[in-house]
Amino acid sequence: MTKSKPRETDLYLPVKALLEGQDYAVKGEIGAADIVAVRGDEDPVVVELKTGFSLSLFHQGIERQAITDAVYIAVPRGTGRPFLKALAANTSLCRRLGLGLMTVRLKDGLVEVHADPGPYKPRKSNIKKARLLKEFAKRTGDPNSGGATRQGLMTAYRQDALRCARVLSELGPTKAALVAKTSGVERARALMADNHYGWFERVATGIYGLCPKGGEALAFHGDPDAAPETPDSAGTDG
Repeated sequence: MTKSKPRETDLYLPVKALLEGQDYAVKGEIGAADIVAVRGDEDPVVVELKTGFSLSLFHQGIERQAITDAVYIAVPRGTGRPFLKALAANTSLCRRLGLGLMTVRLKDGLVEVHADPGPYKPRKSNIKKARLLKEFAKRTGDPNSGGATRQGLMTAYRQDALRCARVLSELGPTKAALVAKTSGVERARALMADNHYGWFERVATGIYGLCPKGGEALAFHGDPDAAPETPDSAGTDG
């Protein structure tokens, strides 16, 4: 027997019961709102119901904020990691938008409030900010197009690895200290030892060589310190 899909109306009675338990008078389909709850002289509470997270649900919630600051969105409670991941992301989004968020467990009508409406005050992360600015400062040039996929991006770490690869390509197996001095990469020894990209091999204590994969990467990416080709210089004969 196939499981029937939830309907917006399946959410109504559980949400209504929750609000009535808080002394609200509750009615459905008032104007454009799915649920309106009134208690004394307080601003009304509006709840928009949907069978899942969607952009239109957030649009509706934002539109209802023209009526009242107390706006919630409500969806059925799902199971599994994909839903929990979506719930966490959308709870964060609701807080940023000043919306409240409820989920309804349809098998028993349990309503859980994950966020209440209110002004958003983002917490800044000094660690993330410092990491971002450090990468910006260490990155040579601007080798990536904004919006590109994360895989294969040119990072400051990859640029340092290419500098080490260039030295090994020119000198052959070399002491790590000399690679660091020649390339200007202070962390050359640790970088080659970690061998994150599989470009290097240790041929003796403190001496590293370049693997074929490293040579291919060097040929593909080129010299990270070379001046970028400009439209004026491209295709011209010195």
